[in-house]
This record gives sequence, C-alpha cells and structure tokens, in this order.
Amino acid sequence: MTREDFLIFISSFDLSCKKLHNLFEFFDQEDFSFDVVNYKDFVNIVGKENSEKIQKNANMRYLDDYKEKLFDKNIKIITFEDDYYPKKLKNIYDPPYFLFCQGDLSLLDKAGIAVVGTRMPSNYGRIVTEKFAKELAESGVVIISGLAYGVDSISHRKALECGGKTIAVLGGGMDKIYPSQHTDLAREITEKGLLVSEYSPSFPATRFTFPSRNRIVAGLSDGVLITEAGLKSGTMITKDFALDNGIDIYAIPGNITSDKSEGTNNIIMLGQAACTLSPQDILKNLGIEKTTKKKALQLSMEEQLILDLLHDGEKDVDFLCEKSGLNVNKLNSLLVSLEIRDIIKKMVGGVYAICE
Repeated sequence: MTREDFLIFISSFDLSCKKLHNLFEFFDQEDFSFDVVNYKDFVNIVGKENSEKIQKNANMRYLDDYKEKLFDKNIKIITFEDDYYPKKLKNIYDPPYFLFCQGDLSLLDKAGIAVVGTRMPSNYGRIVTEKFAKELAESGVVIISGLAYGVDSISHRKALECGGKTIAVLGGGMDKIYPSQHTDLAREITEKGLLVSEYSPSFPATRFTFPSRNRIVAGLSDGVLITEAGLKSGTMITKDFALDNGIDIYAIPGNITSDKSEGTNNIIMLGQAACTLSPQDILKNLGIEKTTKKKALQLSMEEQLILDLLHDGEKDVDFLCEKSGLNVNKLNSLLVSLEIRDIIKKMVGGVYAICE
C-alpha cells in the first residue's frame, strides 16, 4: 500500500487534527500497510475506540469503496504534507491535516477576504455586506465564508452574482450540507468556486464543528471583514482566532442603538479591528487596484453625441447646446437620463463630465 492510499484510508475516520499530526510525525518513515493499525503505538495515538473502528475496516474493499465515492463526487483530498496545501492555513494554530475540496483548487492561494457576521442581518447589514462582497469580488478578491444563514450566504451569493469567486468552508461533510436550504447554493459554488471541509463527506455538522470551521475561514484569508455582528455573535470566535494568529480584522461601524452592531462597534472602539468605510480600504491594504466591469452602453445617437462633446473635458449646458444643435429642453432631458444611469455627472459650477 502506498503512503497516499494510507492517508486516504485514514482520512475517512475524522480523527482530530492533533491525533493526525502526531500519528504521521511518529510513523513518518513507516512502510505503510494495514498492519500499522494494529501497532501498539498506533492505538496509543488514536485511542482505543478509534483504533477499533479503524481495525474493523482495514481492508482494500473498504478503501476502494471510499476512493470510488470521492471520485464520483469529484472530491479531492489535500493533506498537510502536500506542496499545494495553502501556505496561509499552514501557519495557523491547529491547522487541519486534511482538506476535502470540491471545485476550483487554485482559489486556495489567491488573495481572499473572509466576510462574516450575524445570521440575521438588518437591512443595513445586508446592504453593506452586498456592497463590500460585490466590489471586492469584482476586483479579483476571493470571498470566503461559512455557508451559514445571513452574512455568510449573502456574501457567497453576491460574489457569484457579479462573476467573482468564493470559497465556502463547511461545518460538516459535503454529503451533509448545513443548513440543508443552502444545498443549491453549495452546488453552484462547486461549479464556480470551491467547497472546503476538514471532515469526510458523510460527517454531520454539530455545534462543536462550527467554531472549528471558523478557524479555517479566517486561516484561508488575508483578512477578516465583519459587516454586522452582536456582542455575543459566533462571529466573535472568528475575530478572536484572527487576533491570535495575526490576521487583519476589518469592521464596518453600525447604528449605536442597534444590538446587531454592538459587536462591530465594540471591537472598533477597542482597537481590535480597523474601522472600514469602503471596500477601497481593504483593497489598498491588499495592494490591489479597484477594478470594475464596465457594462456595454446602449446609447441613442443624441446621447453618443453628448458623450463625444464631453470626451475632452468638462462642458457647460450652453456649450453642449450650441455644439449639439439640440434645443435646451431636449438636451436637459438627455443629460438627466445619462446622469441617472451614472454615465455622466454634474460637477460644481453646473458643468458636466463623464463618470470615470
């Protein structure tokens, strides 16, 4: 049996990260076979209960069936030993030994921001989450979150909606999507982004796995953005993990009378997070210039004429009226239409210019 096969076999039993790291450090030079699971040292490391379960299934039939299930679902396993294991994640406390991945693996090493917050955002929280997720994703930043209700799912969906990329870190296995209402969203992410879990496909999410999941959300990122969260929000676990591991934290201030913003306002006040008012604040720290996808303009001949006149700089209404040959009422109507569509803008002094 190859070392790779043995790693795949062990991955199916969802041992703790500590046990796995100890196991493969101890057996680093071992010629692997199923006999290893009967060694006293193996049993001591994984524990009696785990070892009995492993020994019971230590055969090629079990391994082949498991590998076939992974292949059928296009699930790839990255181990801590692999060269392409994410460098950011390798440097955190208690890094996962196995990453089960479904989707675009190249996203693991791209610039990413974790967007996290309350499961029940206010209208304000929803608006700022959508704004930041959209503008960051449009600038090539991977949006990372945990597929939960609220801020998590809003940020995933907004990234996909604008053609950006997103990583969803699961609190359970890929056959046990939680919440189940997000199964379709998870499927879309596998097609256009990446699903990641430290758990084997059939492992169910529990209240203990979500805090563990949060360390991966933060660990894969170049910074954690908290858009809206209360003082007792589970988001604060992600915040604490980021603080302990030297990961930048960004927080959007909120209404001081809203309990949904108490968490974000508090960590800003304590100096634990950068007060963040614009996606540009984050992009600047990442060394990324903001880019936006320009929509193809659908203009009438008269609207195009106005843009041609504005091409070399700001112009006033009198100039535009004279050069275009349009009467004032018609010209003003066209100017308003172009302004509403953010194609031109009215400047100080009543002159007009093309929007950048």
